[in-house]
Amino acid sequence: MKRSFYEKTKLFFINMGKYHKFLRIPAIIGLAVSMLSHRICLYFKTGTKRFACTVFVLLCFMVGNSFAYPVFQEENGFISGGEKEAEVVAVADSNISLVDEQQIEYENIKVLDDEDVVDGYGDSQFHDMKNVDKYFLDEILEENEILQPLKAAEQAEMEPAPEAAADQPQFDAKDWRLVLINKQHPIPEDYSFSLGMIKTIKGDMECDERIIEDLLQMMQAASEDGVTLAICSPYRDLSYQEYLFNRKIRAYMKNGMSYMEAYSISSQAVTVPGASEHQIGLAIDIISDTYLTLDEGFAETSAGIWLSQHCAEYGFILRYPKGKEAITSIEFEPWHFRYVGKDAAEVIMDEGLCLEEFWDKYL
Repeated sequence: MKRSFYEKTKLFFINMGKYHKFLRIPAIIGLAVSMLSHRICLYFKTGTKRFACTVFVLLCFMVGNSFAYPVFQEENGFISGGEKEAEVVAVADSNISLVDEQQIEYENIKVLDDEDVVDGYGDSQFHDMKNVDKYFLDEILEENEILQPLKAAEQAEMEPAPEAAADQPQFDAKDWRLVLINKQHPIPEDYSFSLGMIKTIKGDMECDERIIEDLLQMMQAASEDGVTLAICSPYRDLSYQEYLFNRKIRAYMKNGMSYMEAYSISSQAVTVPGASEHQIGLAIDIISDTYLTLDEGFAETSAGIWLSQHCAEYGFILRYPKGKEAITSIEFEPWHFRYVGKDAAEVIMDEGLCLEEFWDKYL
């Protein structure tokens, strides 16, 4: 019977130790190595399927992780990881330190307004703000043949007169005109109001029906002083507010910001959905026929100056004044006006307050 290579090797080391007294130790070592090698080869030979499965699993693991981690680092200064290669910055010495985290300088970033993110999109469920969502007094007058002030009885029913004149007006935190809406105070779940519509050439303009009379009187008074005001974005429902907010986040992320960075700067220009005064019909964005852009330059126009001087006479306030950004968490918006009633508006504008400060002081 023909012997195998392993049997021949084993017999060789046995005879070496048997017939050569001084070679017993090398013979024993050689015999042990040959037996161990034989056992290892036999193990791999009988476990082919098991090892093939192990190799396959390891291969899948390496391929899957190659999308997240570099496979190896080359000496030429590049790291290879999939199809892309990231350049490794050469370090002169062995002292490696982390780069200091840099804070975003928000004052150097252009804050996008609503038109920046709405214009150019064809979403049928939303108005194109540049072409539709601006309502001039002439367009309102043309659609409504005659605008007459409310009769005394109707006005008294809509807004009851105070019981008695006092040296200092008394304010009630439950007054719908003074409701505080911001990031820290979202719209209460039980808050309710009725939308009123003003017909215009371009369509119906909506806001809280209780402010329509004062709003139209303010526009009429400005027109008599030679200032043509235009209303844009009066009432916005939740879906529209979410639309604007999400558009701005995406626009900033396209410029390299992380989601949280984009969220932070977007919330300075568009109120977080659910915390917007536009959603309760009390906030009005106002521009003019000579200045159609929602930016700080509006404050220097004749319309911006007229509004800052006369808005309180009709129950409106400049909601986000300059210098109050740390309190309101919103940038200066000279076009954004909020209805609070004539008494509160007079106090707020005369004392140079924002609505948050008025609440802390009087409510």
